[in-house]
Amino acid sequence: AHFGIVTPVLSVVVSTFMLGLGIGSLAAGRWGEALARRLRLSSAVLYGAAEMIIGIGALVVPALFERGEMLLLGLSQPSSAEYLLLSGLVIAGSLLPWCTMMGTTYPLMMAFMRRTLPEHRRSFSHLYLANVAGAMTGTLASAGILIELLGFRQTSLLAALVNFAIAATAFALSRRRAIPASVAKAEVRVSDRSARFQLELVLFTTGFCSLAMEVVWARAFTVVLQTTIYAFAAILSAYLFATWLGSAFYRRSAAQGRLPADELVLFWTAIFAVLPVLLDDPRLHPGPATVLLSIMPFSAVLGFLTPKLVDDHASGEPAGAGRAYAVNIAGGIVGPLFAGYALVPIFDVGLCEALLAIPLVALALWALARSARPPRAVAVRAVLAVVPLGVGLTISRSYESVLFADQSHQVHRDYVATAIAYGTGRDKQLVVNGVGITAMTPITKIIAHLPLAEHPHPTTGLVICFGMGTTFRSMASWGIDTTAVDLTGSVIRSFGFFHTDAEEITADPRNHLVVDDGRRFLLRTDRSFDVIVIDPPPPVEAAGSSLLYSDEFYEAAKRHLRSGGILQQWFPIGEDSIAQAVARSLGHEFPYVVVYRSIEDWGYHFLASMQPIPDLTPSEFVARLPDKARADLVEWGPEPTAEKMAERILQRRIPLADLARPDRLGPAITDDRPYNEYFILRRLF
Repeated sequence: AHFGIVTPVLSVVVSTFMLGLGIGSLAAGRWGEALARRLRLSSAVLYGAAEMIIGIGALVVPALFERGEMLLLGLSQPSSAEYLLLSGLVIAGSLLPWCTMMGTTYPLMMAFMRRTLPEHRRSFSHLYLANVAGAMTGTLASAGILIELLGFRQTSLLAALVNFAIAATAFALSRRRAIPASVAKAEVRVSDRSARFQLELVLFTTGFCSLAMEVVWARAFTVVLQTTIYAFAAILSAYLFATWLGSAFYRRSAAQGRLPADELVLFWTAIFAVLPVLLDDPRLHPGPATVLLSIMPFSAVLGFLTPKLVDDHASGEPAGAGRAYAVNIAGGIVGPLFAGYALVPIFDVGLCEALLAIPLVALALWALARSARPPRAVAVRAVLAVVPLGVGLTISRSYESVLFADQSHQVHRDYVATAIAYGTGRDKQLVVNGVGITAMTPITKIIAHLPLAEHPHPTTGLVICFGMGTTFRSMASWGIDTTAVDLTGSVIRSFGFFHTDAEEITADPRNHLVVDDGRRFLLRTDRSFDVIVIDPPPPVEAAGSSLLYSDEFYEAAKRHLRSGGILQQWFPIGEDSIAQAVARSLGHEFPYVVVYRSIEDWGYHFLASMQPIPDLTPSEFVARLPDKARADLVEWGPEPTAEKMAERILQRRIPLADLARPDRLGPAITDDRPYNEYFILRRLF
């Protein structure tokens, strides 16, 4: 909301989170116990203090973001790259202290357990198991219940209160007496430099590959799971649940003294890493359950391997655990950046998944080669580790290479999305990350022509969300200064596939294409417009789409409308209560709002202004259209003349009260309460 939903911004958030965990883990492991002794405090007290600080962060970070945004907007129009860099610094500065405190929690609690529990050699895995279970619960609770009921701010407040309760519990635990030093003495942890390097190499590589794979899964699975908040929550929850199962199995195996050798665990890691590539082949028609189940064996074996390696590395010593966990996190920082900026902008998502499995297969082969097993057994397992990867690289296909193989199509990739333009004639369509975005419908022309005709003398226009470029092309036909903004450069590069005159239009100095988050563009620009049109990507429940429907967005758009300016909000097929929420949000910011049902009898054109919007006659409507705009209006029908088209458009004007009856009106959409994105409770109950 403050800095834009662009991949570099999201990468900064994730990287800062992981960096804080790594710094905190390393620092607390190295100096935590010494600090506790110097202060004559239990390590549990330091743990409680860290949790209190984390709770404070839940309250402070939103305020820091808001102040940071105001500071950046007060600067004298930095370039997009400069603004992005400054945004990253604000985000990192706002998040890093609290994330660092999160990183201290494992070593601090391990130090407390080492002094109070006889059986502490595997304390890291004990805490890891509990933490993963908490992460899964937090994911499901926030996405499935809390945000829909409470909104973001109150959910953050609840999280802060839980942190304060954790702190109070830790303070109470600090009174537990220490056990005798002879009992507390830990077994000797891995001290051989070569063995420690091998453990840390495996920890770094598994952290790198697993987090990189999550980035690829998020893009690869949208064709099945779609792009709602619940799709992303489902992927994360499946990953965490399987990790918890693997960790629980490790704890049980360790208690029974039946732990498998590392080379066997790495062997299964290599095999299961390729499973999503094989099971999610579109020729098998995978459903949501298949997609989610495909990642669980890999996640489970990592849930077994990671705590085992850290336990082996540390033997209950906080310093060793802090270092080992920091190495694992370092891989988790580099992996997503590599996947997001080096792999998915270049390769098919299925190939990306297979490529990320290569380091894991290499680890398995390396471990097998060093094992003491019979050569024949080693050779058999080596072959079995390589075969799935070979199948994944040569036989398996992703949706990109299967669904469009027999059609004329173009594929454009970047770090934000993969855009596929396909079809011929009027049957062309645009698919972004596996989700159908738009087709060649006259509705996309009317999105531009309707508000422009309602304005007496338009000279400048802004299109937010480019799609096929039809709306931009229609607005440009008026001969006015036209700007279009889209989050995805790959979408804009598809323009020429859909329109043969794309090169001519983009060559016109009056027309401008900008790759940016639409809301972020509005917040940054000092320009104003006669007409602003918004066509958010479908479905209306898409993750992040509330930022183009909310009160705060309309307030920002209103500041960039000239006197008499008109905002057009397209609302496609969707839940009636969401359409009502959009109407209410518009009504909060604009005194005049009218609604037109689309000429294809699905979806609505909302027109909003600070001045009354005239109810034009068809002849008045047509008289305002330049000749080129008239031709564009009837290019795709369904009526043969501009007059007939105008009549068909204008007769669908309906009073706002008919759509948003007071007795049925839901809450408005706000940044804090994204009503359209969170819906599962109201639909179930």
